[in-house]
Parts: sequence; C-alpha cells; structure tokens
Amino acid sequence: MRIEVVIVGAGASGLATSACLNLHSIPNIVLEREDCSASLWKKKSYDCLKLHLPKQSCQLPHMPHPSTTPTYIPKDLFIQYLDNYESHFKVTPRCCRLVESASYDGGSWRVVAKNTVSGEIEEYDASFLVVASGETCDASVPKVPGLDGFKGSVLHSTEYKSGAEYGGKDVLVVGSGNSGMEIALDLCNHGARTSIVVRSPIHVLSGWMVTLGVLLSKLLPFHLLDSLVVMLSKLRYGDLTKYGIRRPEEGPFYLKQKQGKFPLIDVGTTNKIKSGEIQVLPALTAIRDRELEFANGELHYFDTIIFATGFRTSTDRWLKDRDNILDKDGFPKPSYPKHWKGNRGLYCVGLVRKGFYGLSMDAQCIADDIKRLSEGSTV
Repeated sequence: MRIEVVIVGAGASGLATSACLNLHSIPNIVLEREDCSASLWKKKSYDCLKLHLPKQSCQLPHMPHPSTTPTYIPKDLFIQYLDNYESHFKVTPRCCRLVESASYDGGSWRVVAKNTVSGEIEEYDASFLVVASGETCDASVPKVPGLDGFKGSVLHSTEYKSGAEYGGKDVLVVGSGNSGMEIALDLCNHGARTSIVVRSPIHVLSGWMVTLGVLLSKLLPFHLLDSLVVMLSKLRYGDLTKYGIRRPEEGPFYLKQKQGKFPLIDVGTTNKIKSGEIQVLPALTAIRDRELEFANGELHYFDTIIFATGFRTSTDRWLKDRDNILDKDGFPKPSYPKHWKGNRGLYCVGLVRKGFYGLSMDAQCIADDIKRLSEGSTV
C-alpha cells in the first residue's frame, strides 16, 4: 500500500503526530502492535495512577484540557482525554499490527507489518516514516542470579493494578522511580508488608516544588534553580540518608535536562518510610527460593517481587537504517532542538525526555516539516 506517512506506535506520541498531519491534510497510517491505542495507559498502568504535573503541562497539540478537569489528572480521566483527542482529530490507528521491519529502499520507506489477528503480512510504501513507539515500549527486568528459581510471584510494574490482593503478604518493589514509590505506597495502604530497593541516589521533591521549578526554569539558570529546590527539599523532608535514601550531587533539574533522570515526586511514600511502614533496602544481589540477599549482606523472605525497573525501546529489532537518527539505546543522535529529524524522511517523536511538552513540540515540528517537503519548499 502506498501512503505518504507511516507512524509506528499509537501512544500519545503517535496520536499527536497523526493529529497534526491530519490538520495539514497529509495522508498517514498509524500502526500499533497492541489491540488498542494508548495501551500503556489503558492496559499497563496501575489503578491509583495520577499525572504528576499540572494539566497544562500534560496536554497534546491543539486540544487543552477542559476547565472542569482536575489540576492533577487521574488515570481514567486522562484515558478519556486521549480517546476524545483521537476521535476529534480523526486519528484511526490500525491495531494488532506488529512491525517486523522498516527499511529505506529506492527512495521510500518499505514497512512490513504482521496482522497478529489474521496472521497476514502487510506492506506499506511511504515517503516518510515516524518512529513513535516511544521509550516505554518493552518492560525491562534486570538479570538477578536465582530469579528463575524464585518460589513466589514475579511481575513487572506494567502488570500491577492494585495492592488489594497483597494484603498481609511480604512484597518487595525493585526500583525507586515514581512508579516504584507509588506502587510501594499503594501496597502499604492495602496492608502489605512492603520493602523497596533504592539503589541509586534520588532527589525527593513535592509536586509544588516541581511546578515551581518548571515556572522558574525560564528565569533562572540551572545552578540557582537547583540550589533553591534542593534547599526546599531539605526543609520539607530533612536528612533521608538514615532511612536509606541519598541525594545526588547534581541538582534535580540539571539531571533531568542532561541525563533524563526524573526526581521522585513524593505522594506520601516518604512518610511511610520514616514511620517504618515501608522498609528501604539496597541492591538485590541474589535469590534462593524465597530468600533474597541484598548488597548489605542481609537476607529477607518475600512472597512477591515487583520490578518497577523501567523500559527499553524496541526499534533495534525492526528499524533498519536507523543510525542516522537513533543511538544504540534507541534515543536521538541529533542534538536538541533538531533531535526529531533524521535523513531520508525518517523522524522520531517523544524520545527527548521532556514529557508531553516535548512530544507535542516534536509532533508539530514533524508535521510542519513533512508539509514543507511535500509541497516542495526548501525554506
């Protein structure tokens, strides 16, 4: 099938790009391997999830949230927003399409996808290819010696829904990002005996500190902004090292900008750690049956291990000729703010680690660039 633009991935990035292209009347097809759009939100997120940033920072191009929407949007309302966005801009993803390969051949992109329902192979010939499969594509679980022999249950955070089924059980959460900390809090609130692995230093901030930082980032250099926010964090949370949480030497906004590392936005987990209701443990080093060994030599027994250890990209498995835009980890090679554009009509969206603001800007820039090239403009 001949089409002007093929977009791989129907998450927020893919929906935004298709919507922007539709506004330019540029024909496009969105291929999605799952059976629905926005599957990360609809199928792979926990029930108590809320967006960490105010709604103004969590919207897609050309469609602000209604005034009646809460400032911090719960999962169900955000899914409704994504569905409304898809409908409003007439985005029609082709679901259950697993892209097996995409390569540049004879002046166009040849995309081969498998219909996972019928088993049929579909081929698309496109002038432009947009990688919108995102950085949260495949669940990542570290290799821990003995994990295969663990006698309890093991799951990734994408499989976790609620702590209701874990009451009275000993549960270990591995991973101290925002998802891991929120899952630990949810488990604790449902009566699970909860521990969490905190391996690396992390910044602990409240929601209002992050919001203040975002507002001031346009006025202050990073070193002053970070000094202010770290001071506020110390005043609010005190010294957390005695609870097993160390603060990085670099500031939170510096780390976010340079390394894509998000600070922990505390929603109540810190109080549970201080009270002893959630135990902090160092790195997990080995597993024997239900006995787990940690970097400090301690041994603990657990019924369940939940890995909140993030994701890896999948582009290395299907995207050929990607070296002009993506590195070995699947992130953009070109420098910001031209990170979204490669050569030969190849683009990527949502990989700059700037949240919804970043993917929205990417989507608009890509659509505008494709419009310019389609019309033959060199400006």
